[in-house]
Amino acid sequence: MSENNLPQDRGARVPVHDVAVLGGGSFGTAMAKVLGENGHCVHFWMRDRSQADEIRSTRINSRYMPGIELTGDIQPTTDLPEAISKAEIVFLAIPSKAFRTVIREHSDQFRDGQVVISLTKGIEEHGFKLMSEILQEEIPRCRIGVLSGPNLAGEIVNRDLTATVIAAKDPDVRRTVQELLGCEYFRVYANIDVYGVELAGALKNIYAIVAGLASALDMGENAKAMLITRGLAEMSRFAVSLGANPMTFMGLAGVGDLIVTCTSSKSRNFRIGYAVGKGQKLDDAVEELGQVAEGIYTLKLVKEKAEAIKIYMPLVRGLHEILYEGASITAVINSLMMSVQNSDVEFILPRTISQ
Repeated sequence: MSENNLPQDRGARVPVHDVAVLGGGSFGTAMAKVLGENGHCVHFWMRDRSQADEIRSTRINSRYMPGIELTGDIQPTTDLPEAISKAEIVFLAIPSKAFRTVIREHSDQFRDGQVVISLTKGIEEHGFKLMSEILQEEIPRCRIGVLSGPNLAGEIVNRDLTATVIAAKDPDVRRTVQELLGCEYFRVYANIDVYGVELAGALKNIYAIVAGLASALDMGENAKAMLITRGLAEMSRFAVSLGANPMTFMGLAGVGDLIVTCTSSKSRNFRIGYAVGKGQKLDDAVEELGQVAEGIYTLKLVKEKAEAIKIYMPLVRGLHEILYEGASITAVINSLMMSVQNSDVEFILPRTISQ
């Protein structure tokens, strides 16, 4: 085991750093809380002034984390340039649809060599760009990384045991993030496969919706296990065709994240699938959720990309038919079960060889 992957010893104090967390949603709040408890000065940016005022006066983000007190030196602000300018390290928890716009509008505020870490699990609509690719295009002078894994924000803020993955090419970036976030309940592992870690985080949201549907239909445990593992095969097949390392999908950012989002009602994407499975219209389910469920956007983009590069993704196709083409859930499931029985793990047995 790498020394960097051992739990951080808070007895030997890590130097205090100025960090910025951009985005006042659930995960941004969770990361601000971890950083604050670890003794760092957190410049916590959000658009909504009333939200910032509430956190400043009550130490609670009632919209996203009701009842959770934010302790430590957490400084809510609506002044994004100031937050960036004061920070040595910037964590980005901005929804994918607004990600490039926010970065581009403030690109001149980022400094040469500044560490910038994406927390966002999504894909940009135009050009099928991941958040790290957007950062490379908009602020190439910065040192970039991504954080992903089985990280339900509601459990992190309750200090439940959690592990995550920091992926970056630069070993100093990986080490810095491990030191900043690592504590007795939050463990940070490292990876160099930025693209694979990030793509896994985006793709698993699709299969969480599928799992929510299955749960709503009271499918058995065998069926749920089948859907999760076929989802893993499907997403890894797609990602590897785009250059990701297949081994990444055997770790926290792959199978780990997939399991937690496909089995927990705390997952926003799972809840969307469950609502649709119970007969609710997609738009109504999204409105009722009141938060961004990245999977519904990612689904469209992945379906288009898979068709363009000719990657077989029956679960993606079937879910798209249910959500956007008015297909019956039962009909889609029957169709999936009647498809050709092929290889289980195609990195062992190629898809061209039927079983």
